Amino acid sequence: MFQTEKLIAVQAKAIESAQVLAQLAIENAKAMADIHYDATKDAVVATQLKAAQILTMKDAKEALEIFTAEEAQAIFCEVSAIQGKVSEVISKSNKEVVDMIESTMDESKLELKKMVKEISNGVPTSAAPAISAFDYVFDATLQGFDQAYAVSKDAYTSFKKTIESSLNLFQDQYVPSKKAAPKKQKVIAA
Repeated sequence: MFQTEKLIAVQAKAIESAQVLAQLAIENAKAMADIHYDATKDAVVATQLKAAQILTMKDAKEALEIFTAEEAQAIFCEVSAIQGKVSEVISKSNKEVVDMIESTMDESKLELKKMVKEISNGVPTSAAPAISAFDYVFDATLQGFDQAYAVSKDAYTSFKKTIESSLNLFQDQYVPSKKAAPKKQKVIAA
């Protein structure tokens, strides 16, 4: 009966963790929706202003002249800022999820080790070699699990760095850095 109570407690904790993860997902979805709402609202205002300008124009060439390279770069800056906000929300939520998963895994491993120890303590001494072999296999399995987790964590970190470098590349290509000072031409004396 004691083991059943422990298993029920472990399941209750797993359900609680799932609820926390669901709440985190809801909060992140709201943060993303807020970012997109603000961006959409700003885009609508900018579009209305440009539409009003276009409606007051009498010459079609004027309509083409209101769209400048500086405005395009400003739009790229805004898009980059939005991407930065989205990246920040995703990064923060991923860190919280990873921390929660690591904590849950550590607790689960401790509970499993306790359970194995309790079970092995109740076994007659004549079965000690079998228990020793079981403990060895159990520890090796946990080590294999830890190694697989470490590899997947490294792969995630690599993926995250790739995404960040792609965003930075996009930013470097389309968002101008500070303009360089114009070069002065040298005058050659005759």
